[in-house]
Amino acid sequence: MTIEWRYTVQQDLGVLSLAGFLGADAVGRFTGAVGWAVARGTGPVVLDLTRLRGWSVGGQLAVAEAALRLRAAGRALELAAIPADGSLVPAGEGPPVPVHRDLAAALAAHRDAGAEQRAWRSDAWPTT
Repeated sequence: MTIEWRYTVQQDLGVLSLAGFLGADAVGRFTGAVGWAVARGTGPVVLDLTRLRGWSVGGQLAVAEAALRLRAAGRALELAAIPADGSLVPAGEGPPVPVHRDLAAALAAHRDAGAEQRAWRSDAWPTT
């Protein structure tokens, strides 16, 4: 099983939402979605994990690598609604990754980010 993704750009904030399971077979697709986010928008990227059913250690490490990639692009990564076990494998010297309890809390932390301007998604992104 792989993941589906949706990336929404607001004025000074990106929201990358994932659905499915972030395991070894989904890391390539996730890395591509992060590349999409790096190339579009400005400011921090909130990784919305509300629809993520879980993640493997490899998936968690991919998230830590995404934080490094975004930092190299002058942006930050934040997490919203991490899977129920609350675990995140740290990546040594990586940048701090703020964790919000849910997407609403993450958006509230960025009140002045503006309204949704543009969105992209993978073909099978769930509509409900």
